[in-house]
Amino acid sequence: MSMDKRDIYDGLSKLELDLESSLQQLTAMKAALQEIVEKNTTLELENQKLREYLQELKEENAAEEVKQGMSKSRMNLEKIYEEGFHICRESYGARRENDEQCVFCLEVLYRESQN
Repeated sequence: MSMDKRDIYDGLSKLELDLESSLQQLTAMKAALQEIVEKNTTLELENQKLREYLQELKEENAAEEVKQGMSKSRMNLEKIYEEGFHICRESYGARRENDEQCVFCLEVLYRESQN
């Protein structure tokens, strides 16, 4: 069974259109991939800068804690305690009558940190 010239020509025309369509899809996919790669590179650089900045903040905070002897959170608790409120689990937030000392609160403030 042989194809006539007209069928061969029509078949080649269809194949050409299919190839052109595939080429357009491939070009669009390549452009999209390039955009993704560029965004990924930008995000990786930004992520690295943020990690370095976070490390600097951690180092500064650690140095400040050593310098002050107390973390910021404990200093905040100490301020609340000095304002006359309990900071211990047993009575957290309750007013200390006559500003009496509370051994539980003092333990929270001055115990060694558990790292």
